[in-house]
Amino acid sequence: MKSVLNSLPVFVAAAEANSFSQTAEKLHLTRSSVAKKIAQLEARLGITLFHRTTRTQSLTEEGTLYYEYCRRALDEIEKIEDILNSGKLETCGKFRLSMPVLFGHLCIAPLLISLIKQYPKLELEMSFNDRIIDLIEEGIDLSIYIGTLPDSSNLVARKIGKHRMTICASPSYLAQMGEPHTIIELAQHFAVAYSHSNRIQKWRLKDDNGGIYEFRPKTRLMMDDMQAIKDAIISDAGIAWLPDWLVRKELIDGRLKEIMPHAGEITFSIYAVWPKTPYLSRKVRLIVDTLVNDLPAYMEKIAAPN
Repeated sequence: MKSVLNSLPVFVAAAEANSFSQTAEKLHLTRSSVAKKIAQLEARLGITLFHRTTRTQSLTEEGTLYYEYCRRALDEIEKIEDILNSGKLETCGKFRLSMPVLFGHLCIAPLLISLIKQYPKLELEMSFNDRIIDLIEEGIDLSIYIGTLPDSSNLVARKIGKHRMTICASPSYLAQMGEPHTIIELAQHFAVAYSHSNRIQKWRLKDDNGGIYEFRPKTRLMMDDMQAIKDAIISDAGIAWLPDWLVRKELIDGRLKEIMPHAGEITFSIYAVWPKTPYLSRKVRLIVDTLVNDLPAYMEKIAAPN
């Protein structure tokens, strides 16, 4: 089939020129290669496409009929290529996304909701969860990951942004318990820790030399929801390590205070991940490009709801 498709433009050009020599010159081929492609087509079809003389070629009746269909087919191919190249093809159909609950709610969903207003035939199905998913097994078109990427040769990832972590607590808690300035002092405080799958998330902190190490805080209160953790530390429950986009508003209005910024300011990359395919679909390209272009600025101005 591939050889037939490659031969069609040669056949159409030869039919319109009535000359293999002129066709060869137009397509930058040799006359013998043009004649060979026509002969291959005739052998496949079991018909004679051209009446041949030493100087000219003319279409047979069957060749004329075949030319009419091939000309229309090539015209349609050229038309759709023009549409694709000009970006006029409408993006439509269903697209399934998965994203972390709170980050997806606050940072991703608002951008995608704005996007579907521009593309009325695009259908988005957004799933919010904090578990590791199998995109291919669960039929997910694209997923948002923060930090460590899944290890799979069947996936493609593109960085769409980054977020910074911060250690913080309420001013009243710090006034009562004292503000830590070193890791040793921090270890004396109780933390409100994030837990996932019955495991407490370790904090990744910087030492005085800029190296990264894991710190396990002393904990009495564990939660699997970062919004709840933020609410708890506002209520003087302890110290927490949270994303800056979640606590920026409270840091600005004074309900929370950043602690040890030299140690806690660790940055994690944010990725869009999708199953590997030979060609990137228009929907994946549209959504990924939107997030790459709009997410960093949106995260800079985001203020989480109370």
